[in-house]
Amino acid sequence: MSGFRRGKRLGIDVGKARIGVARSDPDGLLATPVETVARTDESIARILVLADEEDAFELLVGLPLSMSGADTASTADAREFAAALAEASVRSGSDRGVRLVDERLSTVSAHAALRQSGRSQRSSRSIVDQIAAVVLLQQAIDFEKSQGRPPGIAVLVDQEPA
Repeated sequence: MSGFRRGKRLGIDVGKARIGVARSDPDGLLATPVETVARTDESIARILVLADEEDAFELLVGLPLSMSGADTASTADAREFAAALAEASVRSGSDRGVRLVDERLSTVSAHAALRQSGRSQRSSRSIVDQIAAVVLLQQAIDFEKSQGRPPGIAVLVDQEPA
């Protein structure tokens, strides 16, 4: 596992109504669902509480791109959410890394996995966001393990001089 940074991570699948959250173990062996957070003004605070509870060093936010790699209608929203999350993390003093990671097909994969397990789309609504977060987190971990470098793009916060 050369180049793999040991530690827990959260995967975050941002949607208009709900945000799926998943976590990894410190060795990146397994991503598991944590919670579906309602998309409100309190979403970022809740995710930071989950990050504290899980002792996550990094937050990986899914970046919804089209199959060709172009931006989609949801791309700007995910970028804005990741920037607000990074800023809130710095303000809270925890200063966790926030990275945007390509999440192409994570929601599609999540729906397919739930269908294969015999769940209808309606009965899956409450957990599909968590499963999508699991998929994007596992893909990011697998990328880092195979490439020896962090996945995606770091979200940087403009800090004013003290």
